[in-house]
Amino acid sequence: MTGRHDGGVGGALRRDRFTFGPLEEGEALVEPILGSWEANMDHALARSPIDVCSSRGEDTVVLGNLGVVRVLDVNAGSRDVRVREGDLCLLLPFGRLDRFDYAELAYAYDCPGTIGLLAKRSKMDVRLLLPVPDGTAYSLPQWATYGRYFTAWDNWQKAYGCWRTQVADDDPANHLVFGWGGGVAFAELTLAKRAGFRVAMAAGSDERVAFLQENGITPVDRRRFPGLSLPNRQERADRDWHQRRRASVEDFHGLVNELSDGHGVAIFVDNIGEPLYDVTLAALAREGVVTTCGWKAGMRLSQLRGAECISRHIHVNTHVWRLPDSPGIRDFQETEGWIAPKGSDVIYDFDRVPELADDYASGRIGSYFPMYRVNPL
Repeated sequence: MTGRHDGGVGGALRRDRFTFGPLEEGEALVEPILGSWEANMDHALARSPIDVCSSRGEDTVVLGNLGVVRVLDVNAGSRDVRVREGDLCLLLPFGRLDRFDYAELAYAYDCPGTIGLLAKRSKMDVRLLLPVPDGTAYSLPQWATYGRYFTAWDNWQKAYGCWRTQVADDDPANHLVFGWGGGVAFAELTLAKRAGFRVAMAAGSDERVAFLQENGITPVDRRRFPGLSLPNRQERADRDWHQRRRASVEDFHGLVNELSDGHGVAIFVDNIGEPLYDVTLAALAREGVVTTCGWKAGMRLSQLRGAECISRHIHVNTHVWRLPDSPGIRDFQETEGWIAPKGSDVIYDFDRVPELADDYASGRIGSYFPMYRVNPL
């Protein structure tokens, strides 16, 4: 992407040549195969919540921090390197780590000097390359969705653990986990389902409603509640709009009560943010948890602190996952089949990446797992 552009989100992308120096110790030359289109790329192109070009002090940034690459060469030096030429690897999106190995800056996003997957060739630290399991039962497109699954794993572990601090021994079958968001929320709800919870998720298209139903998640058609989101500036002065919102919120909470036997949502996975946050909090059960690992539509949230205390609500916020946990999550995916369903992706060729960016920003993609192909397998 370039520092300046005109037009839509896709207009921030420009095909160009770039150069990088020779491999340094512990670096690998890689050939990106498939990249996963993530919300962080949409945020980067929209220059919100930050302008990553300005933040990095760079005029041009190569985006793309989750996907599958082929290793072409390795400069091991004195390091214990566990990748070799020809390996297919998952790129782990860690730029700068904190003292507990969580990400402070994301690779190919706000971390300066990092080169993403929207390039025919790139180089990266071998510590960020996690090999795809030998003889895997799953396709490369299925593995290319790993970023949503790794993120969901970390967020679910924290949210479920917090819920259990207050509800120590009740059967999860008595409790509802609800989500709105995309692929991360879907992956998280499949973990909740494995844990024995009732699970439901909002969806805004026939394709997504059918997909959720096929995968054992109760679909809630978002179109049934057209006034659910907070109003924009023009709508705030419309008295009829406020009546429509009140009706949509009441209808939604009525449905939640039906699904939860009148108790509300035990764990609410809310990766949307501000437009629906008041609805999320009002839908929470006592001792409920609201958990998020993303901010698709609004980062600034407000709440009535006293009400949250009295209801014993726990708020969980996570970002990415812990780097040393990566091999274990990958192995769980392989052995347990916790991975994107076969054929659930949609793939754009490299020349169509600007179109992918615009389709994603406009909500025209039915799949929870959009991706782009850079080089052939």
